[in-house]
Amino acid sequence: MEVRVYTRQPNEADYPPGLAYSVHMASRAGEEEFKPWNKNYGILFAKALIRMDDTLDTKALKHPRIYEMKDGSYGIAAVRVQEDGSEDVDSRGKVLLWKTVDFISFDSLGLVDVSESGWETAGDCIPVKKEVLERAAEHWSPVFNTKIRVPECVELHSEEALDQVRAEAVYSDGSCHSKRVVWDKTGIDLVPGSSYEVTGSIVDQSFPFPVAVGYGDPVIFPWEGKWYYISTNDNTNDIGLYVREADSVKELFREDTVEHLILAEDEERQLLQTFWAPEFHVIGGELYILFAVSGQVWGPQCHMMRLRKGRSVIEADSWEDPVRVVRADGSALTQDGITLDMTYLKTAGSSYVVWSYRKHIGTPLDSGSMLYIATIDEGEPWKLSSEPVLLTRPLLGWENVAGTINNEGPYCFTKDGTVYLTYSGGSANSYTYVLGLLTARAEDDLLSLASWTKRCTPVLSFYSVEGEYGPGHNSFYVSEEGDLMIAYHAETALDNTIRCDGIRRVHFRKNGLPEFGMSAEEDLNPSLRQIKTRVIIKE
Repeated sequence: MEVRVYTRQPNEADYPPGLAYSVHMASRAGEEEFKPWNKNYGILFAKALIRMDDTLDTKALKHPRIYEMKDGSYGIAAVRVQEDGSEDVDSRGKVLLWKTVDFISFDSLGLVDVSESGWETAGDCIPVKKEVLERAAEHWSPVFNTKIRVPECVELHSEEALDQVRAEAVYSDGSCHSKRVVWDKTGIDLVPGSSYEVTGSIVDQSFPFPVAVGYGDPVIFPWEGKWYYISTNDNTNDIGLYVREADSVKELFREDTVEHLILAEDEERQLLQTFWAPEFHVIGGELYILFAVSGQVWGPQCHMMRLRKGRSVIEADSWEDPVRVVRADGSALTQDGITLDMTYLKTAGSSYVVWSYRKHIGTPLDSGSMLYIATIDEGEPWKLSSEPVLLTRPLLGWENVAGTINNEGPYCFTKDGTVYLTYSGGSANSYTYVLGLLTARAEDDLLSLASWTKRCTPVLSFYSVEGEYGPGHNSFYVSEEGDLMIAYHAETALDNTIRCDGIRRVHFRKNGLPEFGMSAEEDLNPSLRQIKTRVIIKE
């Protein structure tokens, strides 16, 4: 078996140089054609340089080569270039080098001398052990439903007990997921010893895309027996906070579901523009909305507002006045930029907020959006209890593409002791918008950069699900079925800039990693939805 490394030809319309000039990978067995990994989206990207004025000098790469290293691992080397593919004079005589043992995780060794890299004698293709390549190819390939398992026969004492019989969906990587079934109980008679063939339909949790048009940054949230939906409302020019309330998630997106204005434009309180990225969070047992807003002068800043005890979420006077998030000494988060997209996460040891900060936006000194993290005291969550720590900034080509320098929109879930923090890069209302992923162990100090691992390529992009362009700025919730779901916004066409919301289930692969880009058809093969079993009524 062989693996091949290559770049692609840029196309400004649907695959610009910042994406095309990256290391792509493909594999083959025998004489068959090479099959691209990661749906032919780049896997390894050059990092931008940080200039003395704190702006970014975006880089790309060309002419990747691959070879086996002396210790049995594999080296992937490439020439660093400018984003447009022109020569990078600062890296003459050097190449970018990565090292891997499994083609799943890669250690970046940075720029090294050509003579020391192995690049000069390497090619673009190399034989690799079958077990290594099969594992890697599976990792970089889509996961899809291949079969459904149900018991051939079940013994029951009541019709209600049949409702507890579930189906198990099996996927291409060997992972499984339990799914609820609606069984047809017609003709069942509870005569002891009787036997019936029963048919059923697997419950489909899929949502059509889009579920809402003209909204970005969606959040779906359960609170005291109801479901709530809040988002940036592009239909009102991002002015005001609007909330929907319903008894189920699907009812949130019915045409007749009312939107309740809970925070209106208010000149006296300087709440005038950029009502951006509102999020519900329970902090210290109380419900808050975290969001950004501007006054007369444009410049969104992070705010919080708290629900008064025992009050309704959908009534404007149920909420206390918004307060601006401040540092531990009471000073503003920033004096020279904008802050937005604040989220909250809690581990066993600490409570944290993560937000996006950007300075000199729209000028030659634009820093790009950067993610910062700090601890808070749950009694006063609007006040940091530590100094902010720079978590990540948009150095990679997919984060910093065609002038859209973004790390923003963080949101978190924790599973099996691992913190998964998604964030967005690229352009917020363009097809280049994507989700990146940072992970850490929940027991570690999340203010330490050493605790975090950054995924080298997006976990959700316009290559993930057909017909969805620029998926990003997401949130998570647990569905009525108990499954982790992702809500996000995207566009319906390459050239469309109207943000629309989508929802899908987060699948967990056999290796435990989350899969955010499984389409409805991949999650449940429509031809496998109808199932049957034999029911025997117990004596």
